[in-house]
Amino acid sequence: MGAVEARISDDPLDVAAAITAVSDPATGGTAVFVGTVRRSSATGEIDRAVLALEYDAHPELAQPHLEEIARAAQARFDLERVVAIHRIGRCELGEPTVVVACSAPHRAAALEGCRWMIDEIKSKVPIWKKEIFADGTAWVEHEAS
Repeated sequence: MGAVEARISDDPLDVAAAITAVSDPATGGTAVFVGTVRRSSATGEIDRAVLALEYDAHPELAQPHLEEIARAAQARFDLERVVAIHRIGRCELGEPTVVVACSAPHRAAALEGCRWMIDEIKSKVPIWKKEIFADGTAWVEHEAS
């Protein structure tokens, strides 16, 4: 098995670097998921305009979970290389908040592994999200989506 990179970052995410990190001439499929800040939220009873998101985590708690998910995906889907990076801090509209990338000998494994990783990260890694609106803020509960 190849390299695994899993980390929490307070720096802006470099999607191109994540893709480069999973590139390997021995693989035939690369899958990438990039979560970004969207301009509206329907987490409450009404659709509200989002100005930004703010993520918070205790890296010493979140980091091991992120690494465990990345390594589990690598073994489960026979992935060659894996990257899973989640942003903390304030993220503006359109800015990447999470990047999951992986490569595998075949496209199906790369696609399935990528999907599984983001679902596991969203539901199990202790990272908290606050939505920032023009009229206030709201913390969002963990949920797989």
